[in-house]
Amino acid sequence: MKADMSAKAWKAVNTLVSDAELDGTKVLRVEKGDALLNDYDENTYARLIGSDFHNGIIEVRLRSRLLPSAPELARGFIGVAFRISDNDAEFESFYLRPTNVMTDDPVRRAHGCQYFSYPGYTFAYFRRFGVEGYEAPIDCGLDEWITLRAEIRGAQAAFYLNGRAEPVLRVDGLKHGPDARGGVGLFVDIGTEAFFSDVTVTCED
Repeated sequence: MKADMSAKAWKAVNTLVSDAELDGTKVLRVEKGDALLNDYDENTYARLIGSDFHNGIIEVRLRSRLLPSAPELARGFIGVAFRISDNDAEFESFYLRPTNVMTDDPVRRAHGCQYFSYPGYTFAYFRRFGVEGYEAPIDCGLDEWITLRAEIRGAQAAFYLNGRAEPVLRVDGLKHGPDARGGVGLFVDIGTEAFFSDVTVTCED
């Protein structure tokens, strides 16, 4: 299913969602709302109205910029949320940190993308307890179109960037388990002006 990319087709969950135009193309613009402005790894996304996803593929073109008001910790956070519960209290997510490509800091470069599971398993949880395997480097940066393909089946997920044959990150053991299902969303976090286009959701069951 190719999603309608007009704002009316998306529910704003702790975000501001609007129609926009970028490089002559109509896109969806998403910005984090004031309620959770300085909190990270929260339920902040545009949710595709009527979506119900368990196993399958989510594809999207995305692009992030830093807002003029972005704090120092902003990284251009942008990605997808999936298997979102009806009350937006649980979901899985994968996002990028595009500014981490633009630094010589090897630690930051190693943290180019992130899987997390809301509410219990944020990036802060993984780092606090030394849990590895949920972050990886990327080679695509800020203010450029990036193609993301997420393949989710059971408790496994693989995330591909820009048509590459190998995933940038593979997750074995999604935290909400193999049977979770729910909505699809476009995730944004602190200090990001996010643009999305060409969302396709292919459900396999």
